Amino acid sequence: MAASQEARDELLLDLEAAIAAGDDNWLDWLDLPAGGLPTDGATAAAAELAAQNRSTLQGDAQLTEVAGDPGFRVVVETNYSVGESVIPGTETLRATAQAVAVIQPRCDFDLDADPTKLVTLVCDGEPVDIDPEKFDPDDLPDASVMFSVRLAE
Repeated sequence: MAASQEARDELLLDLEAAIAAGDDNWLDWLDLPAGGLPTDGATAAAAELAAQNRSTLQGDAQLTEVAGDPGFRVVVETNYSVGESVIPGTETLRATAQAVAVIQPRCDFDLDADPTKLVTLVCDGEPVDIDPEKFDPDDLPDASVMFSVRLAE
């Protein structure tokens, strides 16, 4: 989850930068193409969450896609053993788990919208107006309003 949440936060920063720079393709940031997610910080965020849960990230957070939604796959191993068990020989074993979290856009917009003019996004039923000519990054809602992150596997 943490890797995809970090990427979601980076997506919003990249979107802000694209609008502020006058990039006429800023609406493309809402499309989330596979492999187009920011990866900076994803592995570090996953490792931090694993550590908070007394576990260690195995390798890096890997870009993946599930049902067309981009995200990250991670594998973690506990830092502690199973302990005493009724099954002989398992006392020193550690648990390993993997998870995939994906990012999904929450905003819709008119596909014919002119990105150089005022565009109204509808994010979970709430309108969000973005005017590139009068853009203020504070006008954008939180990343969690524009993109959801959910466990997919």
